[in-house]
Amino acid sequence: MSQVTTEPGSKASRLLPFALILLGAVAGWFVLGDYLSFDTLRDNREALLAFRDAHYLTMVVVYMAIYVLIVAFSLPGATIATLTGGFLFGLFPGVIFVLLSATIGATIIFLAARLGFGSTLSARMDASSGLVRRISEGIHENELSMLFLIRLVPVVPFFVANLLPALVGVSLHRYVFTTFFGIMPGTAVYTWVGAGLGEVFARGETPNLSIIFEPAILGPILGLCALAALPILIKALRGQKGL
Repeated sequence: MSQVTTEPGSKASRLLPFALILLGAVAGWFVLGDYLSFDTLRDNREALLAFRDAHYLTMVVVYMAIYVLIVAFSLPGATIATLTGGFLFGLFPGVIFVLLSATIGATIIFLAARLGFGSTLSARMDASSGLVRRISEGIHENELSMLFLIRLVPVVPFFVANLLPALVGVSLHRYVFTTFFGIMPGTAVYTWVGAGLGEVFARGETPNLSIIFEPAILGPILGLCALAALPILIKALRGQKGL
């Protein structure tokens, strides 16, 4: 009897964090979509630099808080926020501020998703059969490699990479570890581009955000992807030999 009365409330409390993040994301897209843009950064660059010079630590805290909110609520403008980090703080320590902020924001949405329905969905995937079960087992058997791959491959949306591990029951410490180091190459590239925005503004141009797909940049990232996939390949070859 008591179980019947408490279960709905317990379910609602688990879903509340994820529901708040979802509502915040929808509201953010409508309210902030036009502000988190390259034009906004260009038009306010002098004011931002002046505030940074006068209140450096405050600027760091405010910048990181905004970045965490952008990632946690999956708002538009993560790329612009990364460029801003390079523009305000340089490649270093800008890349550290971006990595920490992105990892914290991603961890928030990971915990909200896992608290809401991650454990239930993971249990159902483990209990299922066929393709769904094979996908779940594949992730668990090669957890670190798979987590690094979804972070390193440039075509995997950040939102998907944040949610998928929560839905298959990935441990928190592995998620945080692979998020921080997995996003490092791409983050370093865009922070580096942001560090050169002063010259871009002076020429009246826009930054080349497709630089990550140029051979000199994409090649090393794909090399890291191959390195991350190597344990999966070795395990598959060993499995075939065992057969």
